[in-house]
Amino acid sequence: MIIRDIKKLAPFLSGDRVLLREILHGSKDNLQIGYSLAHALVAPGKSSLPHRLKSSEVYYVISGKGRMRIGEEVREVGRGQTVAIPPGAVQSIENTGRSDLEFLCIVSPAWRPEDEEIL
Repeated sequence: MIIRDIKKLAPFLSGDRVLLREILHGSKDNLQIGYSLAHALVAPGKSSLPHRLKSSEVYYVISGKGRMRIGEEVREVGRGQTVAIPPGAVQSIENTGRSDLEFLCIVSPAWRPEDEEIL
């Protein structure tokens, strides 16, 4: 059994400039799962850099509000909402609120550096 405490995971700045904490990763954790799970924070007024993944991705917004861009489509997102991002889609998320935009990222198959392109 693996149980992770988000407060004990070391944060790092991702290539798209989001503060991440990797929670689970199938190959790194020797788990038989085909996805990776990370916790993300975007500070007020900040945004991720436009990027695309070869994998599909899902964001689940825990708190805050923002503006999600996928390709040419732009939509407001907030607490309790889920965003499905298809493989290869150019994406970014901007914090439009006054507090941190906090969300979970699920990448399937699991995230690999060579599968991400920062634009």
